[in-house]
Amino acid sequence: MDVRNELKYILGKEAVTLSKMAELMTEKTGKKYTVNTLSGKLIRKSITLEETSTLLEILGYHIEFVKG
Repeated sequence: MDVRNELKYILGKEAVTLSKMAELMTEKTGKKYTVNTLSGKLIRKSITLEETSTLLEILGYHIEFVKG
C-alpha cells in the first residue's frame, strides 16, 4: 500500500487541500504543520501512524487492522 497515494486520494475525494489539512492538523495537535511539512512527509514516506490516524480522524475516517 502506498500511503502517499491513498492519503492524496482521500484528500481529493473530500476536497481538502494540503494547506487546509496543515491548518487543521495544527489546530488538532497544537504542533505546527505547514504545506511543506506535510508534503515532505508524504514524499519521503515519513508520516507516522499517529499523524496518519489524526489526519484521517479529521476527515471522518479511521484505520482498521484486519487479519486476513
